[in-house]
Amino acid sequence: MKYQCPNCGQHITVNGLGRKPLNITVNNVCDALQGHSNVVATAKELGCSRAYIYKVLKENGLSLKDFSDPAGQRKSSTKHN
Repeated sequence: MKYQCPNCGQHITVNGLGRKPLNITVNNVCDALQGHSNVVATAKELGCSRAYIYKVLKENGLSLKDFSDPAGQRKSSTKHN
């Protein structure tokens, strides 16, 4: 693509605009989520945003609940007397 420079008026050839796609596979995201306790740690490991993690999961019909502990193994936050 050729663009005209707003400062000098010269035509400049540009290969592409914007950020390059990360192309992190769903398998990499799933493996990282299983190794970490939360999305923030997973995103830091993969070098992407939390939103990107959710986007990859959504595109593949998954959710964060698919990687959490089963309900029977969770600790209850309520106290019983």
